[in-house]
Amino acid sequence: MMIRANGLDPSVLNDAIRKSTEVCEIEGCCGQRFLAAGMAHKDITIHGIPGNALGAYLNGAKITVLGNAQDAVGDTMNEGKIVIHGNTGDAAGYAMRGGKIYVKGNAGYRAGIHMKAYKDKVPLMVIGGKAGSFLGEYQAGGVIIVLNLEKPQEKCVGFFPCTGMHGGKMFLRSACENVSFPAQVTACPAGAEDLKELRTHLEEYCQLFELDIEAVLSAPFTVVTPDSKNPYRQMYVAN
Repeated sequence: MMIRANGLDPSVLNDAIRKSTEVCEIEGCCGQRFLAAGMAHKDITIHGIPGNALGAYLNGAKITVLGNAQDAVGDTMNEGKIVIHGNTGDAAGYAMRGGKIYVKGNAGYRAGIHMKAYKDKVPLMVIGGKAGSFLGEYQAGGVIIVLNLEKPQEKCVGFFPCTGMHGGKMFLRSACENVSFPAQVTACPAGAEDLKELRTHLEEYCQLFELDIEAVLSAPFTVVTPDSKNPYRQMYVAN
């Protein structure tokens, strides 16, 4: 089903998506917010630029954006998949607790902030370009991968990555010699088991964006994990 979004209020557009068949295509999207919020059992393709909080609280739907997206993509998403064939703004995957976000290009500040996992729900975010400052801030679970494919000679992340990280894992396609990590995390070169895990995370991503997975995995990767599940304990508990 084709939906023409030109000039439609976000609530009207969302109502049209809910009433559509399981597979729908949106033309002329221009900044409408909260699209597909909380939806399941939908396969949505968006032409244009959706507004903030695309796929917030997503509960199983698949969203494909054939262009860029704005801030807070996948905010608190529970399940499903968001594929962005461009760049995304700040706070992508904020507090996501399940599902997958695949970004072909760059991500802004605070991607993966408060990401968490629970039982069999392990969220995954893969960023093909660079990530801005505060990547994985307060990360409590899940997996974040930054590939920096476009300009690997440049720094792959901004300032203060992993601040307050106390769970989950991060893979950075770089030796990270020019990246400063906080004291409560361990950053080390990826070993054989890490690369095996990484391959499973990247298979679908590489298929979607027609990348050679062997070429992607041929570069050095740094694995970041937390040293403490309560990194701020010393600030609030007397010795």
